[in-house]
Order: sequence, then structure tokens, then C-alpha cells
Amino acid sequence: MFWRMVAGTLFRQSRKMLLIALTIALGASLATAMLNVMLGVGEKVNRELKTFGANITIVPRDASLIQDLYEVEGDEALPVSYLQESELGSIKTIFWAHNIVDFAPYFTTTVQVDGQNDSSISLTGTWFSQHLSLPTGEEVDTGMRNLRSWWEVTGAWADDAQDGSAMLGAVVAERWGLAVGDTFTVSGTEGRSRELTVVGIFSAGSDEDERIFVPLATAQDLADKTGLVSSIEVSALTTPDNELAQRAAQNIKALSQQEYETWYCTAYVSAICYQLDEVITDGAARPVRQVAQSEGAILEKTQLLMLLITILSLVGAALGISNLVTASVMERGREIGLLKAIGAYDGAVLRLVLAEILIACVLGGIVGYFAGLGFAQIIAQTVFSSDIEINSLVPPIVAVLVVLVTLAGSVPSIRLLLSLHPAEVLHGR
Repeated sequence: MFWRMVAGTLFRQSRKMLLIALTIALGASLATAMLNVMLGVGEKVNRELKTFGANITIVPRDASLIQDLYEVEGDEALPVSYLQESELGSIKTIFWAHNIVDFAPYFTTTVQVDGQNDSSISLTGTWFSQHLSLPTGEEVDTGMRNLRSWWEVTGAWADDAQDGSAMLGAVVAERWGLAVGDTFTVSGTEGRSRELTVVGIFSAGSDEDERIFVPLATAQDLADKTGLVSSIEVSALTTPDNELAQRAAQNIKALSQQEYETWYCTAYVSAICYQLDEVITDGAARPVRQVAQSEGAILEKTQLLMLLITILSLVGAALGISNLVTASVMERGREIGLLKAIGAYDGAVLRLVLAEILIACVLGGIVGYFAGLGFAQIIAQTVFSSDIEINSLVPPIVAVLVVLVTLAGSVPSIRLLLSLHPAEVLHGR
């Protein structure tokens, strides 16, 4: 009898129940889309930010000490020792190896340029695009070209296999009147010289515009430092710092064993730096704080925005349900009054109304969930140009939220239902 009455109400008030289901579906779809994007956005936002450069720098330990003591950076803190090029592949063997997106070594030296008045200039050797075979059996493509993707390049990027190729900063090229295809000669340590061909001219918008970039082997040969590098830049996907990461950065030894294991096994920038120190002999890995902090702040604000959108959509759905259910109860006032008059208790009438609403809630929630999955993919493709992974935590979260929103929206109608008196309703008052 109970379910016959429910079915009859759903049939008689099919338009209102359909509107309730549609309201729930809209809220559920937006909640599903936002939660999937919010839970999966971390890696994608980090990857987008990686196009703006490295967030970790590795320098020789003594150069790091000079920077700490005298607060100097870059060429002012020239190393008295170097890092080994042969250890670069070890970067991809740390615990968080899969979080290492790109890395590139640098060897900076000062050279003399023949035929120029201001001939002393910094020349930097690097990997532009290098293919590595790692000890783990993996194949990796890495290099500065990915770390400097924002450079405006006229001509082409230098090729690591072309020993005499060079890229000039826009300031240097203009000063010396050089263009793509021109050649010039540089001299390094002990009269070592090399004729270089300009394959590209770049504009970086920084002091790099006053440098020459060449393949790493060329710079090492000019300085007679084969197999050595001055520094390494690393681009890594990281987790925003919290109180544990901050304490670890100050003093790792102050952590308990459990805290240390938690910190070490979380992709904090400080944890990744610590692991890089373990595999690079006499290296000191440091986060580029401006980049690392910006990544965490942008990610947190993005996730907060999506959470607020989800909350507002559910509040809107609750208000819509409240209006629709209240209108339905008011229209059925005589029916409810008659049920009470023939002996139905408030609890029985309440179960009847809630059963009808929850059926519409389930149907709307199912439709809204699958529609939300489609919206999530549309957002991911539009913003990140890639699909987003469906998170298994979202279905139960959305189910709970839909039920809570439906019940919250039904509260005003429940209060109205409980306040109805049969005699007054049946007499039209």
C-alpha cells in the first residue's frame, strides 16, 4: 500500500518531481566535475607551472656555503669545485624519480671573443635536448629546451650533437651585430679556441640575454674541465609545504622517526632536495623559493576556488529543492490532512513524503554524476589539454552530499507538514 501511494504521487506530480530531480542533477553534476578536477588538478597545475622554469638548483657544496656566508649568487659565487656529469642519471633514481619532470646541467666559464672590444663574456654549456639511458633501464629525454620553453627564439635551438653550434642572447647579438648563420671565434683556458656558428638568437628577458649558450662538451673543452658541471637545474612536481615540511627544512634531526618517514615519503620540495643530495656527490640541492612557494599558493587557491564553487552550487540546489518540495506539500495539503484525519501519524506521512523526494534524489544524483564526469573532462581538455583521471573517492562523496542537500532542502517542507492540522486543512483554512 505504501509503495502504491508513493508511485501514485510520483505519477500525479511528475512535473514537480522531475524538476526536483533536475535540480539535484545540476548540483550533483557541478559537484562531481569540481571534485574530480580539484582532486586531480594538483599534478596538472604543477606541470603547467613547470613551463616557467626549474624549482630546484643543485650546486657544489662549497659554492652553497659561499652563497650562505656572503649572500651572493650566480657568477659571483664561482665554485671552487664541480659536480660530476656522470652522476646526472642518478637524479632519476631517487624515491620521487617520477616527480622529476626535467633537469639540465650547466657549465659556466668566461671566454674571450676575437674581434670584439668588450670581448670578455660568460659562456654556458648545457644539454639542450639529451636522451639518456638510465641504470634502471628507463629511457629519458631531458634538457634546457624544456626548462626555457618561454624563450623567444629566432632561428633554431642548438643541437647537442653539433659541437660548434651556439645560441646568442639578444643583447649580445645586437651589440656585436651577429645574425643567425654568422660565425665567430672564442678563446678559453690556455689558448683553447673554438669557432662557433650562431644557430639561434634568444630573448629571455633576463641577464641570460648577455650570455652565449653552447653544448656542454664545448664549454667543458674550452675550460679544460671535461666531465664536470657547475650546477644542475631540476624541475620537479612537488606538494605544497605544511608545518612538517617547514620543521624538516629547519632541522631534520628534530623530527621523530615516524615524522621523518612521513616527510621523506611525501613530495615536499625539501624532501626531494634531500634525496638529490644523497645521489649527487658533494652537491647541495636548494629549492628556488619564489617558484616553489608560488606553485603551492596557486594550487591552494585553485582548489579553494573549486571548493567554493561546489559549496555554492549545492546551496543553490538546496534552496531550489526547498521551494519545490514546499510547493508540493502545500498543493497536497488536503490529501495530507485526510491521511492524518483517518489515523496516519506524522511519522508515517513524513516517511511517505521523504520516500518520494529520495527517489527523485537518487535518479537526479545518478544522472548528475555521469553528466559531471563529462563536464570534468571538458574542463580538463579546455584548461589543460588532457584528460583527467576519475577519482574513486568522488562517487561516495557526491552521494553523501546529494542526500544531505536533499534533506536540508526538505526541512522547511517537513516543518510545514508537521504543522498541518486536519480540521483546518479539510475546512479550507
